[in-house]
Amino acid sequence: MATPLSSLETGGGGVAVMAGPLNSIDPSAPAKSCLKNSDSKSPILIFLFFHKAIRAELDALHRAAVALATNSDGADASSLLERYRFLRMIYKHHCNAEDEVIFPALDIHVKNVARTYFLEHEGESVLFDQLFGLLNSEMQDKESRWRELASRTRALQTTITQHMSKEEEQVFPLLAEKFTFEEQASLVWQFLCSIPVDMMAESLPWLSSSISSDEHQDMQKCLCKIIPKEKLLRQVIYGWMEGVKMADICQNCKDNSKDRCQASCSSHLISKTKGQCACVSSKAGKRKYVEISYDHTNSAVSCPINEILLWHNAIKRELTDIAEAARRIQLAGDFSDLSAFNKRLQFIAEVCIFHSIAEDKVIFPAVDAELSFAQEHAEEEIQFNKLRCLIESIQSSGANSSSAQFYRKLCLHADQIMDSIQKHFHNEESQVLPLARRLFSPQRQRELMYQSLCVMPLKLIECVLPWLVRTLSEEEVRSFLQNMQLAAPLSDSALVTLFSGWASKGHSREVCLSSIAICCCPTLAGTQKDITKPSSACTTLCSAEERPAVVQEDEVDNSRRPFKQGNLVSCKDTDAAHCTGKLNGHKSCDNQSCCVPGLGMDISNLGVRNSLAASKSLRSLAFSASAPSLNSSLFSWEPDLSSAENGCVSRPIDNIFKFHKAIRKDLEYLDVESGKLNDCNESFLRQFTGRFRLLWGLYKAHSNAEDDMVFPALESKETLHNVSHSYTLDHKQEERLFKDISSALSELTELHECLNSANDSDTSNAMRKYNEKATKLQGMCKSIRVTLHQHAMREELELWPLFDRHFSVEEQDRIVGQIIGTTGAEVLQSMLPWVTSALTQEEQNKMMDTWKQATKNTMFTEWLNEWWEVTPASSASGATCESCISIGTDGIYDSIDYGDQTFKPGWKDIFRMNQNELEAEVRKVSRDSTLDPRRKAYLLQNLMTSRWIAAQQNSPQARVEEVLSGEDLLYCAPSFRDPEKQVFGCEHYKRNCKLRAACCGKLYTCRFCHDKVSDHSMNRKATTEMMCMHCLKIQPVGRVCTTPSCSGLSMAKYYCSICKLFDDERTVYHCPFCNLCRLGSGLGVDFFHCMKCNCCLSMTLVDHQCREKGLETNCPICCDFLFTSNESVRALPCGHFMHSACFQAYTCSHYICPICSKSLGDMTVYFRMLDALLASEVLPEEYRDRCQDILCNDCEKKGTAPFHWLYHKCGFCGSYNTRVIKVDTATGDCSTPNP
Repeated sequence: MATPLSSLETGGGGVAVMAGPLNSIDPSAPAKSCLKNSDSKSPILIFLFFHKAIRAELDALHRAAVALATNSDGADASSLLERYRFLRMIYKHHCNAEDEVIFPALDIHVKNVARTYFLEHEGESVLFDQLFGLLNSEMQDKESRWRELASRTRALQTTITQHMSKEEEQVFPLLAEKFTFEEQASLVWQFLCSIPVDMMAESLPWLSSSISSDEHQDMQKCLCKIIPKEKLLRQVIYGWMEGVKMADICQNCKDNSKDRCQASCSSHLISKTKGQCACVSSKAGKRKYVEISYDHTNSAVSCPINEILLWHNAIKRELTDIAEAARRIQLAGDFSDLSAFNKRLQFIAEVCIFHSIAEDKVIFPAVDAELSFAQEHAEEEIQFNKLRCLIESIQSSGANSSSAQFYRKLCLHADQIMDSIQKHFHNEESQVLPLARRLFSPQRQRELMYQSLCVMPLKLIECVLPWLVRTLSEEEVRSFLQNMQLAAPLSDSALVTLFSGWASKGHSREVCLSSIAICCCPTLAGTQKDITKPSSACTTLCSAEERPAVVQEDEVDNSRRPFKQGNLVSCKDTDAAHCTGKLNGHKSCDNQSCCVPGLGMDISNLGVRNSLAASKSLRSLAFSASAPSLNSSLFSWEPDLSSAENGCVSRPIDNIFKFHKAIRKDLEYLDVESGKLNDCNESFLRQFTGRFRLLWGLYKAHSNAEDDMVFPALESKETLHNVSHSYTLDHKQEERLFKDISSALSELTELHECLNSANDSDTSNAMRKYNEKATKLQGMCKSIRVTLHQHAMREELELWPLFDRHFSVEEQDRIVGQIIGTTGAEVLQSMLPWVTSALTQEEQNKMMDTWKQATKNTMFTEWLNEWWEVTPASSASGATCESCISIGTDGIYDSIDYGDQTFKPGWKDIFRMNQNELEAEVRKVSRDSTLDPRRKAYLLQNLMTSRWIAAQQNSPQARVEEVLSGEDLLYCAPSFRDPEKQVFGCEHYKRNCKLRAACCGKLYTCRFCHDKVSDHSMNRKATTEMMCMHCLKIQPVGRVCTTPSCSGLSMAKYYCSICKLFDDERTVYHCPFCNLCRLGSGLGVDFFHCMKCNCCLSMTLVDHQCREKGLETNCPICCDFLFTSNESVRALPCGHFMHSACFQAYTCSHYICPICSKSLGDMTVYFRMLDALLASEVLPEEYRDRCQDILCNDCEKKGTAPFHWLYHKCGFCGSYNTRVIKVDTATGDCSTPNP
């Protein structure tokens, strides 16, 4: 990569170079540790100082807001309002500089990182608007207002702190890794030059006061490596760094600063030869001096505010040229020069926007607080943006575009901008300027114009001043510069010199105007020896090699010879040089070098864009806009679903993002209801805690699904690398927020208990602590709401559209299936009512349709039916309200497909059938292709054995009644798993109850005990009654005994209400997709359900060979049905299954699958043994040249192999798992495979 420096020796306009290796920032270390050993740190260390200062200011504001909320008697937020306003300005300009400089440069090297942080900046801006809306509002309840202020401040602090932590963990290490030291220094310098001058003058002193003395020294060293080696530039920056001291000096000299300036200028003119200039001509190496004489009293215009007219005229002249250029393009029909045209447009748009910001921020408030042209400024910005978008569309369309249409639109937009601005300027000149002339003194007018200029950043001023001066006469230039010098405070002498020098570069005559600036700068008006000395701030920091390379004046002729500086940078080196040199047809300033240095920014290799976007975002800070309400886009943002619903086609992934809607609903509850925690209501505190824990658990499941399935799927696409890293960091930070709120709720519960037990003397102290903790908790709830809202919004804006562009519907179905397949039944039972309660009926139906499509091969629909039937509305979720349950039930139950409507004969129907009817029904079921294979086998088996079953049981209901009336003591007695220890259960399960079989009415410990002694199988899901083996009372089946004497005795640690399974020993879970209870910790823990195979697999088998409904078959060895088998099952590499015990026995003598004949594992060692065996074996001569055609069972390719009685090696994969398909008697080369 090319470095941005043209020379490292002359120091003119370049970037300082620091010897030594580059040590990247450790993001895991805390801020303090990151600031240690800064001598070896990269230039981006300056960002850490900014972050530390912002954190400290946020923490101080939050503490002040909490103190105001807890002790609000006679409180006044006016002082806080100023602190909030200052922080907003600082942070806004910091974000704009990042968006303009850092992130575009980073995006060139690392894609898919910058957009997330740009969206976060926008969200933080909305938070500031919310905060200022509250501060400017008039609420009747002052106490509630201060508590809300504290909570919103906490939310702002949390959001910005998390944003900066993510930058330190992701962005800063990338900058250190992808950019050279020189490029990092150049980026940081451009970052500083992108901040408006007035904010630099405020932020750097604030930054210096926010760090320790050691860190202050580190920062000075860091700046010394960042700022170009030009004394004047360093003087400006270090003057801002020492802003507090300079302000004191300026205050002491405020009364006589003008006289001192004039005296300094007069003495300078007397001591120097008349007409001496600081410019050097480039002709024939000779110096040429032009005599200049002027008078302070006569050169300034009588009304300095009229300089606004100079800006207006320059802007109108440039816009006229742009409109003419558009017409020339229309006449010529040539779009080849549109790039240059677009650059000119961007430059003048930037000038207009900053000019309007200066008016809104400085001029209009001073003239009349109610005077505003904000609407006109906003409309002009929109018009510029439309024209820019039109040009970009022309460039992207190329030959496919309609030329005539583009010609017409281009001229139309250019003329509209010109007309709008001319009208706007006319109104300002007729309404504002007369008031300003009448209300303000000339000195105040100069100050307003100087403040307006300082609204721009340095990088723009360097280009704008030459552009403006080029349109002025010599007398107007002198008046402009003189007014600027008279308006600036003494502390800005170096800055005024810099501005004057830049302005001089735009003057086309051989007259140097920078001497005016030099005479007004006491530092530069001394001897040349003083000029060559480095500034005091840099003296102790820069080595001799780092000091500016300046040629000392000739001691013999020091009265006439000006000093000379090497490799001075003119405006052409900046990103807008094309504007300064070619806008009006004047010569560029490259034939005239001024002693005042340029900023020395080279952005050709960094990808830094112009500041147009940043200037647009600054408009919101220029005037007081109405803040959005609590129901603004931040808190009630809904994504645009038009693209997803185009053509009535819903994407499967949409339903995952619809979880955000339910999350938003619960977040709103936490935020709003947290204000009631101050009421000390115990029941409300318990309800609030339960609602919070439900949200925490479900959000954790949602975020884990994104981290484990959704984000890896995005990252698997080559063009989407790094797109999800920021969101993964968000999940970690949000988990910490949930833990903090959980701890705070626990502490609040303890304080509530102490409050109830405290005596009268301690009540007030306990109440104070309780209120402080409740106020803090309210702020934490606001923080979690804001954080998750912004996180969800950014996902929907950035990640959601990516699935539509990069994933097919089948791929999205697979992702949804993976997410659902790791979600256990208990989580689904809490999640479904929670989600559906926040959705409309149509959204519920769409979501369930998507789930049914993703789980079409499973028993999910069957489980859903059974769960809703056995789960009462009052107990479906302990923390969910009844209304939520009812809404969820309607949305899910109605959309369920109840399955086939084929004949399902009962006992009475079968008993009445004759033999012919039974055979006809068997044939009908056998031919029905729509039936599930398991369902078909079940029906056929029952039909063919129905006569015998009916004869054996005769009347099952009668036998049940007989057993019930006789109270068979044998079955009512308890059974023991361990008779010696009196442990209830049987040989199969440890449990404290017996189940009454619905088929025969007898009591058995488990279904296996029933099937062992009965001639029929027990349907355990039909069980409705049980007997507690402790009290021997028969009762409805349930988790605990309902007899009072047992005191709620638990029947087992695990109970499944669907399978009626009790187990007091093993870890069991119910899979909603198998609709069976299986051994294990659960889905998403140690197992997952594969939707295609329709089986639960170990998490180690995520990457496996899928076969549709692969487990719904018999074991190829023992022929037992694998899906319902209680024995462990092993997945084979080919995708088939068999019992683990059967696998162990089978592989003692075989190594291929008994179904597809593929190898059962890695056979490399075995095949190498066969290679060695065949190499040592010598065949009879008549068989040596014979070949055999073979088919490889592993790679399924045909080929040829040398003749052998047993072993034939595949020529493609090297496997010996082959079969002979033809013996070739002809001799030939056996090494060539068949086509």
